[in-house]
Amino acid sequence: MLHKTGGIVFKVFKYRETSVIAKIYTSLFGLQTYIINGVRSSGKGKGKMALLQPLTLLDMVVYKKENTDIQRISEWRCAESYHSIPLDIRKTAISMFLSEVLYKTVREEERAEELFDFLTHSMKILDEMDRGYENFHLQFLSKLSRLLGFGLDSSPNFMMSFQHEEERYVRHLLDHSYTHHIRIGGNLRRLILDHILDFYRQHVDGMGEIRSVEVLREVF
Repeated sequence: MLHKTGGIVFKVFKYRETSVIAKIYTSLFGLQTYIINGVRSSGKGKGKMALLQPLTLLDMVVYKKENTDIQRISEWRCAESYHSIPLDIRKTAISMFLSEVLYKTVREEERAEELFDFLTHSMKILDEMDRGYENFHLQFLSKLSRLLGFGLDSSPNFMMSFQHEEERYVRHLLDHSYTHHIRIGGNLRRLILDHILDFYRQHVDGMGEIRSVEVLREVF
């Protein structure tokens, strides 16, 4: 049966000579695995790989077959193009980092519509921001933790891991919008990020290391 759904790309793996396996979070079904044929060929699939970059927003018509781990896509196109993310090395680094975290933490059908709306809304804001987004990834992870059921602010131990002045910054990150600029020094930003990732690892089995965090640290 065919269904129309929005999607946001988490991760793509090469499959055979011309195809890929894509992990895409959908508004209808949560996290799904799709096989997409021919996108790595020089023929009719040429150019389609550009639509499978991390956190690209898609409109899709998909098959949903029960008791099958890998689904198929009938039609797909870019739902809304990013204007600044592909051109800004810092925003690109943020997108790569967040897509890796999402791939390693989000499970199959966790609050699909609510989480999908959060993801798409967040990425559109990042694309629109022209300054003051150096803390975006910290706010994103803070807000995401609530949707995944282990909010940072629900854990006294997490807050106690900071000194008083540092805790104040963390609460600002949790409680304010992305566009509310919070001035945080580079060393404190790295410290907060390390604490947040450690907190995620305590609550997500098998999360492991986030490799793209090194690129993020370099560009900021």
